[in-house]
Amino acid sequence: MDKPTLYLLIPLFPLFGAILAGLFGRAIGRAGAHWVTILGVAAACVGSFYVLFDQINGGQAYNGNVYTWLTVDGLDVSVGFLVDKLTAMMMVVVTFVSLMVHIYTIGYMEEDPGYQRFFSYISLFTFSMLMLVMANNFVQLFFGWEAVGLVSYLLIGFWFKRPTAIFANLKAFLVNRVGDFGFLLGIGLVLAHFGSFYYADVFATAPAMKDATISLIPGVQWSLLSVACILLFVGAMGKSAQFPLHVWLPDSMEGPTPISALIHAATMVTAGIFMVARMSPLYELSDTALNFVMIIGAITALFMGFLGIIQNDIKRVVAYSTLSQLGYMTVALGASAYSVAVFHLMTHAFFKALLFLAAGSVIIGMHHDQDIRNMGGLRKYMPITWLTSLIGSLALIGTPFLSGFYSKDSIIEAVHASHLPGAGFAYAAVLIGVFVTAFYSFRMYFLVFHGKERWMDAHHAHHDDPADEHHDEHHHGLGPNDKPHETPWVVTLPLVLLAIPSVVIGFIAIEPMLYGDFFKGVIDTSHHGVMHELAEEFHGAVAMGLHSFGTAPFWLALAGVVVAWFFYMKRPDIPAAIKARSGPIYTLMENKYYMDHLYIQGFAAFGRSLGKVFWKGGDTMLIDGLVVNGAAKLVGAVAGLVRRVQTGYIYHYAFAMIIGALLLLTFWLGRFVFPH
Repeated sequence: MDKPTLYLLIPLFPLFGAILAGLFGRAIGRAGAHWVTILGVAAACVGSFYVLFDQINGGQAYNGNVYTWLTVDGLDVSVGFLVDKLTAMMMVVVTFVSLMVHIYTIGYMEEDPGYQRFFSYISLFTFSMLMLVMANNFVQLFFGWEAVGLVSYLLIGFWFKRPTAIFANLKAFLVNRVGDFGFLLGIGLVLAHFGSFYYADVFATAPAMKDATISLIPGVQWSLLSVACILLFVGAMGKSAQFPLHVWLPDSMEGPTPISALIHAATMVTAGIFMVARMSPLYELSDTALNFVMIIGAITALFMGFLGIIQNDIKRVVAYSTLSQLGYMTVALGASAYSVAVFHLMTHAFFKALLFLAAGSVIIGMHHDQDIRNMGGLRKYMPITWLTSLIGSLALIGTPFLSGFYSKDSIIEAVHASHLPGAGFAYAAVLIGVFVTAFYSFRMYFLVFHGKERWMDAHHAHHDDPADEHHDEHHHGLGPNDKPHETPWVVTLPLVLLAIPSVVIGFIAIEPMLYGDFFKGVIDTSHHGVMHELAEEFHGAVAMGLHSFGTAPFWLALAGVVVAWFFYMKRPDIPAAIKARSGPIYTLMENKYYMDHLYIQGFAAFGRSLGKVFWKGGDTMLIDGLVVNGAAKLVGAVAGLVRRVQTGYIYHYAFAMIIGALLLLTFWLGRFVFPH
């Protein structure tokens, strides 16, 4: 099989599966739906691994068109694939995590009436994501970008009878539209000034455009590349949930757990990170854009981590941790260490998918109770879930030799080596973030798996917390005689398979991906020396792990774990006392920094008020009242007057003729016979 055919088949396999499960779900039944989609994604996964091994073993990067969609005035808009090492790595991550999620879904959605529909959606999501990462031009990138957004909307609102799910999917959709508007403007700017949609053409022309300026405000010259890069990054802020467009991601936990793993761990939220890394030849030429990226990432990494500390819903803790980790990736992009960002994207995809699926396993074991305050001591009841969760948590906090350690410490080093103005703030943010991450991760871990078994107390308790809303209508939480139970193999197998790369992938991949030739010719870091400085300090994966025991990130992470253990295992009265005394700060965090209030009671309410003004003043009064009804009334009034003249009596008409003749005669005499 020739390469273009293989590249075309990889995204088409999940698409075929999605069509079969979606349109013929009733005919093929539940088992048929999961088999066709799993086989489709498995085939795409095998193909992706083949492509990756081919690229690693010296295969040529492929850049070609598959189908020309339209040609306008010499401008070519096509479906085309750019398959290099960055694409191949993303394809493997997307298809592997998607395959794990597909298998896991068999167990998780077992009793759900929308079983076939769910499989169709997640398979369609995989297709959309593959189209996005394999694109060789901006139009196809945008197609994948929007398709991923659409399918995520369908998935977040999967339980469409729940008002919270509908609110969450609408919120995700609208916030992403804000980001996508910036993204579209950025693509428009690129087209207007570079004259092509193809990456290769744009990147080749970029150095010549380094000093080009545009005047958005008359008389003020701005760097073209800075404006274009920032606009493209606004798209990434929406997709990758960066402050202040992050508000959709925690709410999207309303969807079923498998999509939390798919959307928020490995794929959709990393699309923005991937896009900036792909655009590295443009970003390298603009320090302004890089600085902007770094600051936004630092704010997200730190402040979203703080919010993870106070969450009690098991999925929301993991969701805020995702936000924080996306901030880390964004900081690395801003530091011009694109390969480090992509490396963290990859390691994070495995351990975060693992944590989400483990959270789902706990939710099944607890009969759909998601409140970590009602758990405890699950270690002996759910040993596989416990062990895999521990591995995921250790990888997340950057335990030496586990995968998260290599990528996270590399990000911290990269920021330290950066000379951009925002690097100082970003360095402080990522360092504090290490402690915060360790603290909230292990707070959750200890509350769920260790300590007192609290579900008996919780059975009689009544929750008013909206986060505790549940999808299982007939049963919520454990009954008085129930005990948690380990989940079936279709749930635990993906956990084990994701735990393996969470341990080893960082150790294996750090040298080729960061300091080898893996991204040579794909990612451009020619204008900033950060990666060069990191390479000088790197002496192998083992040395890096051993060296870390004397560094600040290790001790901060350890401190976070110890404090979490002390607070939640030994002295639970301390967090309660802190909560009681930190009134305003706690209120601020509980309201998520009032960002939702700003958007809903601020922008949205202002938009509605403005709409009301235009509706009442413009539509009702001006258009309907004055123009439409006013014209009708005027015609009616004139007709009413004229009607009085048309009486039907001859002597009235004779009188009118005499008066008319008299007036005409007067006018004629005055004008022509006796002029002044």
